[in-house]
Amino acid sequence: MMEEKGEKNGVAAMAACYQKFDPVAYLQYNYTPPRADFTRKDSIVPWKLACLHRALNEGDVSGELLVDIGSGPTLYQLMSGCEVFNKVILTDFLEVNRQELRRWLQDEGKCSLDWTPYLEHVCKLEGRRPSAWPEKAAKLRQVIVDILPIDVHCSQPLAPDTLPSAGADCLVSCFCLESVSPDLPAFTRALGNIQKLLRPGGHLLLIGALGESYYFGGPGVRIPVVPLNEAQVCTSLKESGYTLIRLEVYTLSQDMRVGVDDVTGVFFAKAKRD
Repeated sequence: MMEEKGEKNGVAAMAACYQKFDPVAYLQYNYTPPRADFTRKDSIVPWKLACLHRALNEGDVSGELLVDIGSGPTLYQLMSGCEVFNKVILTDFLEVNRQELRRWLQDEGKCSLDWTPYLEHVCKLEGRRPSAWPEKAAKLRQVIVDILPIDVHCSQPLAPDTLPSAGADCLVSCFCLESVSPDLPAFTRALGNIQKLLRPGGHLLLIGALGESYYFGGPGVRIPVVPLNEAQVCTSLKESGYTLIRLEVYTLSQDMRVGVDDVTGVFFAKAKRD
């Protein structure tokens, strides 16, 4: 009972940390150069986009519905998936992030970040001209069917009847679970909770931080993170009912360490629900 109470307190403390989260600052810190420099092969954002593109184009990931777990205020993680799935659902715990996503979806030009360079880069990965980016943006807007609240620490993270009874065909989650969990057991449980949203045999594409103990979610907003290593990621996936297909690791060069976190690497995992 005490353990359960401690766990609830840890989760509540994490939720309190996020009340001052600033989507505009977060995007500035992580989604502009040098971390998002499309002229460099060793920049972190192009690496993430390449991992997602490759995973979605190997022929084994398919279906109707893709759900993005903890979208934050970002869209890059869906730019390859919108070509594979007819329906995409975005989710986030914070209303400020859902609002940011809605602004892009409504195309009123009030977004905090210009996603055009991202769209151009993914077009290139797909063998298209970068100038085809408006079509990709239109496709992404067309397939996004909802933006929903989520709590990955609940045994049912989404409201009942939100998804088809069979579950989603694919989940994507980037930098969410380790940065909203107070410790490694909570991270593993969250992986198990979102697994319930996925149909048996469906895929999980998971991107996360390695060796990170904190990041800034806005000026002076220091948010604790579970510092993961590769072995812990693999063990947590297995314990949560996934079979790992592939794990890839990116190590941050010195100039990618820009003072907004202490991350040392990023992992990309492609896994399948047992």
